[in-house]
Amino acid sequence: MSPLGNPHPRDHALVISAIMLAAGLRNLDLDAHDNCTYRREGCDEAQPDASFYLGDNANVVPWDVTIIDLNQYPAPDLAVEVAYSSLADDKGDKRLLYEVLGVKEYWIVDVANARLITFAVENVGSRQIRQSQVLPELFLELLGEALQRSRHMNHGRVITWLIDQLA
Repeated sequence: MSPLGNPHPRDHALVISAIMLAAGLRNLDLDAHDNCTYRREGCDEAQPDASFYLGDNANVVPWDVTIIDLNQYPAPDLAVEVAYSSLADDKGDKRLLYEVLGVKEYWIVDVANARLITFAVENVGSRQIRQSQVLPELFLELLGEALQRSRHMNHGRVITWLIDQLA
């Protein structure tokens, strides 16, 4: 993996925190994975920056499983890529990979423009969405605004703002 500067990990941390915060405030079952590896026979391996199992799927993968075999377990409900220098690949090849693997939603954090690009995945295809179906409690435009605020506010202040918005 090539070295990452400050912007990528900052957005990575904020997105994970915001998703976990929204789930926690709404008492939603959630299992978060940071840089977890997923494998399926006949497919490339995937290692999204963050991925999440939600609702009934939150307890489906046992704690001690290392690499998640998608022939045995379902794909995560949500895969997130943080694109600092990889936006074209994340919108292209990685999106196609997540379609084949069967994630329900795929989000790209466009670091350079402080915005989200979000897709619903179904029938081995995807379409852009404005509202998450797997995590409707966290409005996508709210998360986009949190990313923009993080450009001039520290994470503590952004999370405090998010709590106020989600309350």
